[in-house]
Amino acid sequence: MSDEKLSQRLDELEARLTFIDDTVSALASADAEQALRILALERLVSDLRSELSALRLGQGPDPHSEPPPPHY
Repeated sequence: MSDEKLSQRLDELEARLTFIDDTVSALASADAEQALRILALERLVSDLRSELSALRLGQGPDPHSEPPPPHY
């Protein structure tokens, strides 16, 4: 191969590597964001299960602990 072809091939490989690096960074960011969302959703599901369980047992929130409605 001539020096010019090698140089061109090297430039193409560097461009591909740059693109791959950018893609990997974007995917890592998206993965971290999704992991945080999953954790938040798991907490929410856990809270909802607890509330549902309390309602099934008739142990809903104490009505006296809530402020009166605005029309009182």
